[in-house]
Amino acid sequence: MKNRVTGIGGFFFKSKDPKKINDWYKNHLGLNTDQYGCSFWWKDNDGNDCMTQWGPFKDDTTYFEPSEKQFMMNFRVENLEALLKALRDEGVTVVGEVQEYDYGKFGWIMDPEGNKIELWEPVDKAFK
Repeated sequence: MKNRVTGIGGFFFKSKDPKKINDWYKNHLGLNTDQYGCSFWWKDNDGNDCMTQWGPFKDDTTYFEPSEKQFMMNFRVENLEALLKALRDEGVTVVGEVQEYDYGKFGWIMDPEGNKIELWEPVDKAFK
């Protein structure tokens, strides 16, 4: 596998009041927020439309577990299932099972410091 990560898919963090923090970022930094945070659209080297998501989660979310950290990174990848197999073979902790939606496949791993990392094989055209 030549390129395991193709970009940042998202940055997610815990917040006491996600709506309030969304509004703050909208009012003070001009982010075009909605209930999920903010989507940043860009083009890859081949001119394809791509998206990176920024979003607060409620501070009591269990979505970041087993990590106890306040944030979770999401990386865009190609061929998620082959990557997860390679990572398992390398001794990386894989968390849960692959989940598939119309906008892509998701898998999770843990880094050595206990950060949960979400891996996303996107279907960018699903957002058009």
